[in-house]
Amino acid sequence: MTRTRKASTLTSLFSVMAFVAMPVFSPVSATEQAEPKHGIAMHGEPNYPAGFSHFDYVNPQAPKGGTLKMAVVANGFDSFNPFDIRGVAAAGISNYLYDTLLESSDDEPFSAYGLIAESLETPEDRSFVVFNLREQARFQDGEPITAEDVKFSFETLTTKGHPFFRNYYADVSKVTIESPRRVRFDFSDTSNRELPLILGQMPILPAHYWEDREFGENGLTPPVGSGPYRIGSFETGRSITYERIEDYWAKDLGVRKGRFNFDRITYDYYTDDTVALEGFKAGSFDFRLESSAKNWATAYTGGKFENGTILKEAIEHHRPTGMQGFAFNTRREVFSDPLVREALAYGFDFEWANKNLFYGQYTRTDSYFENSELASTGLPQGRELEILEPFRDRLVEDVFTEEYTPPETDGQAGLRQNLKTALELLRKAGYEIRDGKMVHGKTGEPLAFEILLFQKSFERVVLPFKNNLARLGIDVTVRLVDSNQYIQRLREFDYDMITQVIGQSDSPGNEQREYWHSSTADAKGSRNYMGVSDPVVDALVEMVIQAPNREELVHRTRALDRVLLNGHYVIPHWHLTRDRVAYWNFLQRPAETPKNGVDLNNWWAKP
Repeated sequence: MTRTRKASTLTSLFSVMAFVAMPVFSPVSATEQAEPKHGIAMHGEPNYPAGFSHFDYVNPQAPKGGTLKMAVVANGFDSFNPFDIRGVAAAGISNYLYDTLLESSDDEPFSAYGLIAESLETPEDRSFVVFNLREQARFQDGEPITAEDVKFSFETLTTKGHPFFRNYYADVSKVTIESPRRVRFDFSDTSNRELPLILGQMPILPAHYWEDREFGENGLTPPVGSGPYRIGSFETGRSITYERIEDYWAKDLGVRKGRFNFDRITYDYYTDDTVALEGFKAGSFDFRLESSAKNWATAYTGGKFENGTILKEAIEHHRPTGMQGFAFNTRREVFSDPLVREALAYGFDFEWANKNLFYGQYTRTDSYFENSELASTGLPQGRELEILEPFRDRLVEDVFTEEYTPPETDGQAGLRQNLKTALELLRKAGYEIRDGKMVHGKTGEPLAFEILLFQKSFERVVLPFKNNLARLGIDVTVRLVDSNQYIQRLREFDYDMITQVIGQSDSPGNEQREYWHSSTADAKGSRNYMGVSDPVVDALVEMVIQAPNREELVHRTRALDRVLLNGHYVIPHWHLTRDRVAYWNFLQRPAETPKNGVDLNNWWAKP
């Protein structure tokens, strides 16, 4: 739903006072030095002032009412608990049922404002944060939200929830209830400036509801939340409807005004995207975010599009697009050698795919932080070079001497030259061709692997890649499984290669541990899909988390990006800087789209 820190720990107030002669004043506690604030920015100050009426990108007069019908292409759901690693949660649960302490804005790199928390207090070194809860904050059963609920949520999520929470909040050393509406978090690492903000993202669960229930075993019993919607009707695995709470406690706050406008939101499940597309055009649901270039170019035609009954728009956004690519599971022996991973990238012909499959709509991705100032470019120099220099003897020389670019097939030589380059790299890695098969020269083990998919539409991308590698004697198997099986295998790292999207924000921080840190490489359910385990990457991740200001964050992230790219953990795919959406014309959207792009929570139904 994802967010930096100091280069070194700041001297505390008490340390300074130990050496300064003071008059009759008593030492001032760190807590007293932290004034209550309505919001907080990762670096600098938040844009919106105290008491602001609404975000600039919403319509505060948006009418309430109507039904929004949505589609999910998946094999159903079997859980109403999105925070547990077991089961498959219903779409929309975490978005609509649970409020958080703070709410992030979509038009800033990373700023957050009070939602459940009326204010927060954190000192200059951000060694702790105190959240002061709103007196009117309520769960959906009318019970007040208290500091006890906040502490319960933290302890439950980090001990019984998805492993992500354990890693995300690893630097929290202590949680203290100071009063019924005041809770304090102390941090073991005072250089992690992001912690007050990401704690603000924590969903708050009702301690009284879970008192007699086992977390993660409530199945399809609708839980009690604190958000703007509750679960209405549902058909197990096939559909779920959320109903807006008319007396929702936060509806008039600046962070909620003009948002969550539909009376009902329904998700229907489809097992096939082609069927879903036809269902959309027939009026079975109202909004579609299109991921297929072919569909966008050919399928959105006919009378309803011509007369404006259905609208089709490509809406520009300015969010980082992250990385999509063929991801290698380096835990598997076949992909343990970076030379092999680099060689296989020469078998993917993006230029051919873009022309023949994607109607020329895409741009090749060459950064994990694509479409942002965080992406590395050219050769490292200046501050970025200073950051990388201490690691020079543990990095490949290409990090310093070659700008990373994924293989291209433009020009006369095209794929033939790329396959020749791939063959040279494989020979360096100890492989040779015997009887038409690529095998390891010492062991005789063939170079063979499986690509795991859950979207049949992606076969048209994967099969040409498979055929290109077959020309080198490499045996590639493509396996298509249902979405539930895919999720389980993903959690267990039970795959050779997958196609994966690794999203990024404008303010990378603690979540980078979840992606790249060696501590998550073998943690089941983590998002370290490639099994990255490298001390240099670990060090750079910590530097990103501890960046003291925006300028330093940019330099450190670019250095991390460069090292990851030269690790050849993925074969980069492509990206798009527009959201391709189609929707029925009773839906209306605000005049301004925030930099993060389309957000249906800001839309409404025409009265």
